[in-house]
Amino acid sequence: MKWIIYWLLPLLFAPAYAQSWQAELLLSGRGVLWGMAVIDEQRILLTERHGQVGILNHHTGQYRVIFDFPHVLAKGQGGLLDVAKSPFDAHRYYFSYSRDLPTGIETVLASASLVENKLVNLEDIFVSYSGSSTGRHFGSRITFDERYVYFSIGDRGQRANGQNKQTHAGSILRLLPDGSVPDSNPFVSEGKNASAIWSYGHRNPQGLFYDSATNQLWSVEHGPRGGDEINLIEQGHNYGWPVTSHGKEYWGPLDVGEAKEMPGIHSPTQAYVPSIAPSSLLIYRGERYPELNGKLIIGALKLTHINVIELSENGAVQESRIVEELGERVRALIVTPDDKLLFSTDSGKLYFLQPNSG
Repeated sequence: MKWIIYWLLPLLFAPAYAQSWQAELLLSGRGVLWGMAVIDEQRILLTERHGQVGILNHHTGQYRVIFDFPHVLAKGQGGLLDVAKSPFDAHRYYFSYSRDLPTGIETVLASASLVENKLVNLEDIFVSYSGSSTGRHFGSRITFDERYVYFSIGDRGQRANGQNKQTHAGSILRLLPDGSVPDSNPFVSEGKNASAIWSYGHRNPQGLFYDSATNQLWSVEHGPRGGDEINLIEQGHNYGWPVTSHGKEYWGPLDVGEAKEMPGIHSPTQAYVPSIAPSSLLIYRGERYPELNGKLIIGALKLTHINVIELSENGAVQESRIVEELGERVRALIVTPDDKLLFSTDSGKLYFLQPNSG
């Protein structure tokens, strides 16, 4: 399944569909709500980028900070980032965060157990080798298949990292639940750092989702000025950055990279021109929102909306944009066990997407 669509095709955009959606405010007054994970039928775990972890009861709206995460360096785009509930251990949660270490500001994967509303046994299980002095492009979403943890890291503001497998920057990693590297990873023979890499050539993948219904791993990543990408992630593939890109330089009307596509480089399923600045991704499969069933749901920062993408078997793509009127930078998405789609924003708010009334 390989196709590309550019948002220079207005017939595929559906603004009327977007106007009938409403959102109910559940929480406000917090910092950047970067990540969310299910606890049970009523509660979710939230990460605030400056370093706090809290629990929200999305039925009552009650929110309580339960933990101050140690060693977090909240610089630029870094800080306490994603959280994801382990499918391997009912009480365990995975966290990603940026930490200042002798090798630079590194992206770290940690785990802890939630016991009686307290996080215990916190440990760093994978310290990436991706450090730079910049506060840019940490990537840092977490997802799982039946056996492995997948974990994205951006190029850390240094373009050459995308094609360098001796750094974890610009890559999606595959790890065992304890943070060790599987022997079956594609680049094990290329050394310690390369051994953790599942795919490379990424700029800043801030959305990562494993769809168990199709056994497919999807990512969404920031391009430069234009050229955000949705990618279907496959083992060992090169996704091109910075050799290929659909974006322009920030300083002028020049293309980034050598071409938009090249042999040996996996082309994106979709490239956005202009950029929407994507920051989260899931595939909705439920009954509360029948119009969204089976579609990619993406949070947009720059263009402040939820982006809905339909991919048909013959390669046609349709885009819709919902809740634009909120004017919120949508940071994270989650579907609760009772089939509610919740989304958080950079202004410290969290909303419940109400079913379409149109």
